[in-house]
Amino acid sequence: MNIIIESHNLSKVYNPETIPVYAVNGVDLKIEEGEFTALVGPSGSGKTTMLNLIGGLDYPTGGEVKIGGVDITKMSENKLIDFRLQNIGFVFQAYNLIPVLTASENVEFVMLMQKTPKREREKRAMDLLKEVGLGDKLNSRPTELSGGQQQRVAVARALASKPRFILADEPTANLDSKSTENLLDIMARLNKEDKMTFIFSTHDQRVIDKARRVVTLVDGKIVSDIKQ
Repeated sequence: MNIIIESHNLSKVYNPETIPVYAVNGVDLKIEEGEFTALVGPSGSGKTTMLNLIGGLDYPTGGEVKIGGVDITKMSENKLIDFRLQNIGFVFQAYNLIPVLTASENVEFVMLMQKTPKREREKRAMDLLKEVGLGDKLNSRPTELSGGQQQRVAVARALASKPRFILADEPTANLDSKSTENLLDIMARLNKEDKMTFIFSTHDQRVIDKARRVVTLVDGKIVSDIKQ
């Protein structure tokens, strides 16, 4: 059992001085390598906040998050930026592609920040875009791609840095049924064949049905944790 993510008594409180709101409230969670896990719950349950804390996009009010045994909550902002770059892939609801760059250049961007040599960047971007079914869209800009295609570019970009795991925040929210099915099939295949670890926050029943573990949050607390 190789645990890559571990949270202990993790909390995030907003408005602590006035009317405190516990977005995450004392959460203990362990994620093993190769998991395909969905964080679910009603709006305001804390699932996106939890994802942001795991990904080092936000600092907790209390508790800790360990990635591969390293406590990221004690890191400075600069160290955290570098740690995220080397260890974590992100897929966002809004795609967050750079509009002036082609699909290939968007995938290369993370590797550029990692100072990967040009030829290696170009080959990996091409291979990843082929893997997500966009080998014919290397030179297309985001405005020339459908929502589903843009999200697949975002998945390829998340994989480009060779991360330990991928965090996906409502990745299917803006997609139609067919695009959602295609995207989930790709991520499920990457999980199965490449042992890539995925953690989703989602409302989407189609994502929940594909997940092999479903962690339900209500009012910032885990109320159920089911392997399926």
